[in-house]
Formats: sequence, structure tokens, C-alpha cells
Amino acid sequence: MRAAVLACALSLGVAVPTAPATADQVTGVSSAALPTLASRLASVRVAKSLNYYPSNAAWSSMWTAFDAPRIEADLAKAAALGADNVRVIVFPQAFGYPKTLGAYAERLSTFIGIAAKNRMTVKLTLFDWWDGYTETSRSINWAKGILAPYANDPRVIAVELKNEFQPDNAAAVAWVRKVIPAVRAVAPAMPLTLSVDGQTGAPGLAKIKKALAGTPLDYYDFHFYGSSERSLAEIRKAQAAVAPSPIVIGETGLSSVSDSEGEQAAFLARVFRAAREAGVGSVSPWTFTDFLPGAIPNHSAVSEKPAQYRFGLHHTDGSPKAAAAVVKDAWTTGVTPNSVLNLSFEATAEDSPWRSNLPRAGIAKVATGTARTGRAAARFTGTTRTSAGLPSLVTSPITPVQPGHRWRAEAYARGAAATGITEITLSWFDGNGRWLSQHNSNRLPHGTTNWTKLAVEATAPPGAAGVQLHLKSGDNSGTVWFDDVAMS
Repeated sequence: MRAAVLACALSLGVAVPTAPATADQVTGVSSAALPTLASRLASVRVAKSLNYYPSNAAWSSMWTAFDAPRIEADLAKAAALGADNVRVIVFPQAFGYPKTLGAYAERLSTFIGIAAKNRMTVKLTLFDWWDGYTETSRSINWAKGILAPYANDPRVIAVELKNEFQPDNAAAVAWVRKVIPAVRAVAPAMPLTLSVDGQTGAPGLAKIKKALAGTPLDYYDFHFYGSSERSLAEIRKAQAAVAPSPIVIGETGLSSVSDSEGEQAAFLARVFRAAREAGVGSVSPWTFTDFLPGAIPNHSAVSEKPAQYRFGLHHTDGSPKAAAAVVKDAWTTGVTPNSVLNLSFEATAEDSPWRSNLPRAGIAKVATGTARTGRAAARFTGTTRTSAGLPSLVTSPITPVQPGHRWRAEAYARGAAATGITEITLSWFDGNGRWLSQHNSNRLPHGTTNWTKLAVEATAPPGAAGVQLHLKSGDNSGTVWFDDVAMS
């Protein structure tokens, strides 16, 4: 009879009924729509992801001083930037170890719910500020307790087992070799990863991949804090280190303590452009907001580093920095415009990425009332030189440099009783930051002149990974103005 019924169903093109799908009581997700390892990994690779702590409670303080209304307001702003994912770090000492405290498990659940309300998924990072590598069983049980509720929850798309893993630590390697299969047993559809710090870089990724050949990861998390001018070369090194496994850039950014907010914005623009060129679809800025004094727990060495308080896309009062607009453009339009480079000197000094080179011989100042277009131009007056060369204003393009590609730069200059040398140059550097060569433009004539175009065209030399544009005026007893710079 079963055979006859089946034959009838097939002849009519009707599917044989299956057991009804069930729904998860927490997420409401049908079992027919449960995430798979492949679907989650696909989401990870294109996630518009942002690292997050509140401005007043960073690192473990986020959990010990949990403030749901503040978090909800912040994640709404992050979503408005275009973020669709948030990375959050879970600390064993805050959550209770080796047995998770119920109140903290509830806080994590609340956070994930807030993210979902703002249409953002979550990436979880475990075992930060922790090095109990001899406690394998207890740490596995703790990880299982954290992750089990989210094994099939589509709101959580990945787990980083250890933040900034040290592959030269034999105890850490032995520990993670046991943790990986244990976590896979409780959450087989969850992509697993490890990250390396900014100093370990691509060589560290290669060491992790080799050490975990028997218990491989699903993808690798590259934390990049190097020279943004050479970011394409560094990203490609990271890709090569773990190929064919994919990478994401799980942390990147620049503190505005020692650099301007304009250079912070240009840094992120260069990294987003380079990642796109390299085919890396997920770049996660560090971090959403600057931190107030006292926000970082004082038992941490991080709290003693002023730079750590100023990596945010927003000031502590919630107002956006220039970097926020760069990230929004990258996430919502896929474009990072050259306007971030302030090529016509109209931005404030804080929002400009231009920086002085050899300032002992002269410093350019932005002056109004003498611009070629707009209201402002850069002015050199009474410059000299040093043994290293002429003073200059310097910046770098946000388009990544590749050997053999043709480049053009131009700027307009005019002089008042000008002497010495006024020109623009393209200076080329290799992947290690070593100077390779430079190409010079025509020079501004001596004396008092009208606006004159200075232009240089050159092919990036073999080994080139970065370029700097210099606006130079040295040995000049008069005055020179620069305006309307262009690079392509």
C-alpha cells in the first residue's frame, strides 16, 4: 500500500509530507531555517561589522556595569552607519568562571536581542584577558555553557575562541587543539576563528594554520594596525599565509591621540579600499566610540595607554568624528571618496590628514584670503632645509599602490618674492616602509607669480607598496601658497 501511495504521489508531482517544522522558543526560528556552517560563514565574509564597547564602560566593565538603554541607543547609531554585525567580547572573569553566572548569561542574551532589534547579528569573542591554558576541562565547560544557547541561533554568526592568540605559546596551542573539537561538538554549525595582534600579523596567522592542521579553523581574523599606506600589501600577505581559507579584518583603526581625526579617517579609507581590492569583504573598525576617563578597568595595562581612549568613530559626547562618515560611505555606497584627503585645504586642522615633514626647516600653515578656489590654501614662508631635504606637507592617497600602475599628481602654486625650490614629489616605499625612489614635478619660478600648475606623472616602481605626495618649498625667503591638489 505504501508503494502504491508513493507512486501515486510521484505521478501527480506532489511531495510526500514530512514532519512539521518546529520553532525555537527563544528565537522563533523554524528548524527548516536553522543556520548552517556554510550560511553563517558566508555572512561572516561580508559582514559590515563594528567592534563595540560603550564610551563609559569598556572591556569587562561593559558587562559588570551593563547599561541596556545606552547599548540600545549606541547600536541604533551603529545601524544607521550601515553596520549589520557587532563584535562583542565575553570575559571569563566577568561572567563567572568556570561556571557562568546566570545574571551575566542574561546580559549576553539581552545584548544579542538589542542587536537583533537593530537588524544586526553578533560575533562572539571568548577568553580575552585569560591564560589558564592548563585548565582545559573547565574552560571547555565554560565555553559550552556560553555557546550552547546560540548553537542554532541565526543571530550569532561566529565565535572567536581567543582574542589575539599567541601561536608561539605551546600551552596555548595545546589548549586550543582540544577546545576546537569540543566546541564543534556543541555547536557544529558555528564558524570558529582565532585572531592575531597587530604585531604578530601574517606570520602569526601562518603559524596558527600550521599548528592547527589537525583541527582547522573555518576562517582567520586579521587585526591590522600597521601603515595604512601599505595596507594592500599587508592584507595580501595575510591572505597568502592561510590560503585557501578566507580572512576578515576583525580590527583596524588609528587613535586620534597622536594623529589628527582627519588622518584617522584617511587610515580607514585606505584600509577599506585595500580590502576591496584584495577581495576581503568584511572590515571591522575599532571601535564605535572614544572612551571616557575611567571607562577602561584600571587593573588592565590598557587603561594606562592614552591612545586606547581615542580609537572611536565618535567622540565621547556622541558626536561623529570624520572617520564615521568614511565608514558609512564604505558600508552604504561601497565608495570611499577622495574628499577625506582635504585636497583643497578647506577642512579644519583636526579634520585634515596633511602632516608636516621636516618642520625644523619650515611649517606650512593654512591661510585664508589667498586661495585659488574656496577660501583656504597652504602657505610656506621663510623656509630653509635640513640634511634630510626640504620641508613639505605630506599625505598619501587612499587608492592602494601596486607596482607598474601609472600615477599622476598635481597642485597649483603661486609665489610672492619666492626663492629656492618649490615643487611636488611622489616618494615610493616598499612593503617594509623602505624608501625606493621619487619623481619630481616642474618647479615654480622664482619671484612673484600667478597660480601655476605643478604636475608629476610616474609609474610605481617594482616592489612599490606605498606612495607619499609631498608639497615642498625650501630655501625660500619669500612666500608660496599651494591649493587644489589632485591624485589619481
